[in-house]
Amino acid sequence: MWQVACTADHVSRAGDWFELTCGPLSVLIVRGDDGELRAFQNVCRHRGNALCQGAGSGLSELRCPFHRWAWDLRGELREVPSRRGFGAFRNEDLPLVLVRVGEWGPLVFVSVDDGVEPLDEWLEGVPADAAWARLDELRCVATTRTPVPCNWKAVADGFSETYHVQGLHPEMLGSIDDVHAPQRFWGRHAVSYQRYGVPSPRLGPDVGDQEVWDSFIVTQGGRMGPAYAEPCPMPPVPEGQGVRDVIAGLLREHQRQFGADMSDFDTEAMLGLAQYNLFPNVTVLLWSEMVNVLIARPGPTVDQAELVSFLLLRHHADAPRTQPPEFAVPAGGDLGWVLNQDVSILQTIQTGLRQPGLTHLVLSNEERRIINMHRNLEQALGILEDGPAGSR
Repeated sequence: MWQVACTADHVSRAGDWFELTCGPLSVLIVRGDDGELRAFQNVCRHRGNALCQGAGSGLSELRCPFHRWAWDLRGELREVPSRRGFGAFRNEDLPLVLVRVGEWGPLVFVSVDDGVEPLDEWLEGVPADAAWARLDELRCVATTRTPVPCNWKAVADGFSETYHVQGLHPEMLGSIDDVHAPQRFWGRHAVSYQRYGVPSPRLGPDVGDQEVWDSFIVTQGGRMGPAYAEPCPMPPVPEGQGVRDVIAGLLREHQRQFGADMSDFDTEAMLGLAQYNLFPNVTVLLWSEMVNVLIARPGPTVDQAELVSFLLLRHHADAPRTQPPEFAVPAGGDLGWVLNQDVSILQTIQTGLRQPGLTHLVLSNEERRIINMHRNLEQALGILEDGPAGSR
């Protein structure tokens, strides 16, 4: 299937490269000296050694460190040491194995299946739905990798519903409507639209601006800049405005330091979240000024996974792209207030799912995105018993 590999910032210049690992698969994404983006299976055609690991820049060739066979950045064989011993063969007989590559906005996708449908068709209605966000203005500023003690599907499920907010993120209730969150479904992908800067209906009708402000500061105040990353007084609310307008204004002001002009984004756009669940393992959290991409990848056993995240911030459309730093965040490390809570529950989820008395899950209407993902997964694996995805 199409997998999110990296962002355009990871491979923006000639000689930039990035390795995607997913289960046993290893794929190299490379920016060629002709400016083209290509992807290859990460394997030397001589004895099967992996060519590169991690990410980097400045490559002029792909050279195996084992016996020093070398390919150019187009994947064409260019050098075989002691070639005479191999007999007669042509360089064009042994190119690197190509992998399909495609881009949506700043995200780079790959697929090792030559027959996979084009990426724009695979993504269904998602790009059109997100077109308002001007994704070309986003730049990746950080990548994190965190090992998590659960199956990858438990990670994906956890970022596919808002029903858990009341239990796992009670601090958020003062600044999110977790009840009225419309959902939209295409075939394999789905989205939830959430409003922030408003209290949850679960708190009743008497929630004041101060409570909304305090909740926003604790859970995501850093979006407005370092000065708001810790509890602080609420600024005065101008006549005719509300606390949402104040927060939206501070968000716009903070993004100006990156050259981003968000004057045409109204308060509703500034404080809305579109949470896209891309089948099978990606959640794209699309805010007005940033995108957080959360990827659930298989680990070394079925009880282990890796949570990979890309944080992208809005700049001006002509801002240069540079390779973002990558941080290895250990289990129990700091990923931010809300993500820390999300990760903290994964061990007990996996423990519970292993109990023999749990024969099935009981899911609500709000958890339909989980249902949709698993139906599509069952269909892809050929184990769906009663019709295609979405039919029941």
